[in-house]
Amino acid sequence: MRNPFSGVRALYARRPILVILAAAIAVLFVLWATSPGWQAATLRLAVPIALAAIGGIFAEKSGVINIGIEGLLIVSAFSSIIVTHWLGAGESTFAISHHWWGLLAGVLVSTLFAFLFAVVCIEFKADQIIAGLALWLIALGLAPFISQIIFNSPNTAGVGRFENVTIPLLSDLPLTGHLLFDTPPQVYIMLGAIAVGWYVFNRTSFGRWVVASGENPKALDTAGVDVRKVRYAAVILSGVFAGLGGAGFALGYLETFAGGGDTAMQGRGFIAIATYLLANYHPIGALGGAFLFAGLDAFQIRLQAAGYAVPTELIRTVPHMTVIVVLVLIGRTRLPEAAGENYESGED
Repeated sequence: MRNPFSGVRALYARRPILVILAAAIAVLFVLWATSPGWQAATLRLAVPIALAAIGGIFAEKSGVINIGIEGLLIVSAFSSIIVTHWLGAGESTFAISHHWWGLLAGVLVSTLFAFLFAVVCIEFKADQIIAGLALWLIALGLAPFISQIIFNSPNTAGVGRFENVTIPLLSDLPLTGHLLFDTPPQVYIMLGAIAVGWYVFNRTSFGRWVVASGENPKALDTAGVDVRKVRYAAVILSGVFAGLGGAGFALGYLETFAGGGDTAMQGRGFIAIATYLLANYHPIGALGGAFLFAGLDAFQIRLQAAGYAVPTELIRTVPHMTVIVVLVLIGRTRLPEAAGENYESGED
């Protein structure tokens, strides 16, 4: 006989996702009721958070905790700006805009750093938290250092943005037309990545292997699947998604790279980690969390532009503090059983 409370339990298990989606929908409703500019800013600001969150989900679900996501965002954003600048902003090679070559370069550099991180953690069994912090600190110092050599400043030159992709007829639809069908390409990349992440985890063998690698690597090994290869693939994917997020944000929103302080990324990689923990590793929940943070980020930018007599540093803490409060109120996230643990094939 079917348990009459099973549906309630399933709903309770999904509570974090439902809360995030409800909050995100509320924020987006307010945006739609105010100004198109705020809507567009929210979509663009959500790009690095959502894509980095998807990458973090892949890595952590496989059992490798990658808190160096912020570093991957930094190196991809910086690399994309540098390559676009060298090739010539606004020009084209082989009928492809140099911004696209810059995006590709950012993804490749981020993937390379993720691969090196995987080697350190999987082959040499380094502490994953320390290795992730090292990755972030290396990126934090390397990007402004190279920028200082090239531009005599920790900040790079401007290279312009991606042009909007406009879909005829659909872009004229009320409410969503200008938002979803007349928007920069990185927004489509973000939405596509969320769909890919959901599909991989729910409909493919590889997704099940990733989950098993983080929950019970011994059982996966016994089934004949190489745990090391699965973890390598998952961490490399985290580099690909973070690269798309960092490079897409730099070329689709920032137009330049600021290397001072916490760099142009301003801790969005760490916010991405909080986002997917908040969503309990669910890709769609992570997208909702990204929208929630991005909407608040757009709000604090508008407050600064309005010139209220409130310290800028205090206003900038609004989205960060909100994420912390929501994380505390919703409750604890269940980490994968083998997260952070090294595994050697044949272990008892």
